[in-house]
Amino acid sequence: MTGQPDALTAIALIVAAVATIAVGAYGGRFSRTTSDFLVASRSVGPRWNAAAISGEYLSAASFLGVAGLVAKYGADALWYPVGFTAGYLGLLLFVAAPLRRSGAYTVPDFAEFRLTSPAARKTAMVVVVVVCVLYLIPQFQGAGLTLNILLGAPVWVGAIGVGAIVIVNVVGGGMRSITFVQAFQYWLKLTVIAIPALALIAVFATDREHLGDPAPPRVSTATTVDVTTDVIVTVTEPHGVRVTGHLDGRHVDDATIGHPGRHRIGAGSTIELDADAATPVIAGTPSTGSSWISSGGGLGGGHPLYQVISLIIATFLGTMGLPHVLVRFYTNPDGRTARRTALTVIVLLSLFYLFPLVLGIFARLYVPELLITGTSDAAVLLLPSAAIAGIPGQILGALVAAGAIAAFLAASSGLLVSVAGALATDVLRGRVRDFRVAALIGGVIPVVLSLAATSLELSRTVGLVFAVAASTLCPLLVLGIWWRGLTAAGAITGLVVGGVTSGVATSLAIAGLADEDGLGGWPAVVIGYPAALTVPLAFGAMIGASLATRRRIPADVSRIFARMHVPERLGMGVERLPQADR
Repeated sequence: MTGQPDALTAIALIVAAVATIAVGAYGGRFSRTTSDFLVASRSVGPRWNAAAISGEYLSAASFLGVAGLVAKYGADALWYPVGFTAGYLGLLLFVAAPLRRSGAYTVPDFAEFRLTSPAARKTAMVVVVVVCVLYLIPQFQGAGLTLNILLGAPVWVGAIGVGAIVIVNVVGGGMRSITFVQAFQYWLKLTVIAIPALALIAVFATDREHLGDPAPPRVSTATTVDVTTDVIVTVTEPHGVRVTGHLDGRHVDDATIGHPGRHRIGAGSTIELDADAATPVIAGTPSTGSSWISSGGGLGGGHPLYQVISLIIATFLGTMGLPHVLVRFYTNPDGRTARRTALTVIVLLSLFYLFPLVLGIFARLYVPELLITGTSDAAVLLLPSAAIAGIPGQILGALVAAGAIAAFLAASSGLLVSVAGALATDVLRGRVRDFRVAALIGGVIPVVLSLAATSLELSRTVGLVFAVAASTLCPLLVLGIWWRGLTAAGAITGLVVGGVTSGVATSLAIAGLADEDGLGGWPAVVIGYPAALTVPLAFGAMIGASLATRRRIPADVSRIFARMHVPERLGMGVERLPQADR
């Protein structure tokens, strides 16, 4: 389902892209040394760094996905923004300051510092690259979706366009450059999502009583929906719903749906909805307003309590394992500043997430046809023009378009810096030229993969990446910082066990085995939400293998712990140098 391209939207997209390149070029003027490219020479203050972290953290999943999931699943989808934000509380309490005091430049560098093991460093490097590439894929897919919906452009245009801008910025100035870009983009995203949300509240606040009605959502005007993939929908009221194409395995032409219940609509079909017709919804999602506004229904499929618990574990612990978030804390001057940065991030994220929730609520009211195909990520993009006619709606839609592109660019920039930093310091020689080569390679690969991979809902895809991070780098950091008994063999074992189990689940989910046509039952739920199993497995494997190899605990573990936990003013910290400078 695509909207009609308009000049305001195209201008907004171009302005957002040009502004990103310009700000990146300005920041790149200050990048000279390897330290500038990797950690901005550790000179970024807490407020500026918090805005930059928020800018890169608020990715496609936050800007588009959260609102779409709220429109689709209702109250239970609120766990996504709660988990995304609360994860920084854990990072603030357990990771931020000790990680900064370690003096490391990357997560693999921390692994070698803590465990004095090149093998642990290499293993961590592989995990960092995998997590970042997995996270980059939905960013580029979201960019393709956005340009396809708003301008009718082929999906590959958005993916390649955003990828090219990100590569140019990262190659040009590294961390110092994208710090300016991401801080700018946080305030841009906050502005362009707040204005439409506040406008809709002001104009349509009187419709709030319809949200909890026992009736299903309805279209206000006659609507045509193109079905691009096979879907199973729940039909509550068949009257006014006609299908041309494939219905329940047979070819039909302008046929009515005979009875309520679940029906399969084939790819290439067209659904015609009369004005005020009840909108079918994707199977497994709330079909009435009262069920949508109530919690306990889960996120599609069975076993909702397990889904929610697993999602909370993934988002809360996954934040502590995201490489592009962690590397930001290396840019702070000291541990105290790192803590202040994490606290400020919590405030900024809490402010931002208020507005996708509002847009998700209005999306169910004014673009309910998106619930038929499950493409709820488009809700934020199509909502302004659907709810407000004329130039005002087009202006709001253009603002949202600019924010969406900013979301893709900011998150992708931070992820690519993490990939480039890991490859440059662990595979290459760690020079500025190596960083640039690594950024070019690390940017092209996920663009290609994004065009080949199956597209899930953005927040669901990112939730799977969080599960991988929570099952790998989170145990490494938490145990490495707080448990003296961690050994290199234990860390490697945990990284492998957590990475393989969560990675297999993610691959199967992307392959479609976690949806209605997949395995079904508990296997499908575990594949779609693996963290509740894979995280304990990773921690258990890391602890068990460390206990079995306790004689290999680093001899200078007391000195290492003192560096991480003793305040800098006592003079025990020593900055590690990039590999090229050692």
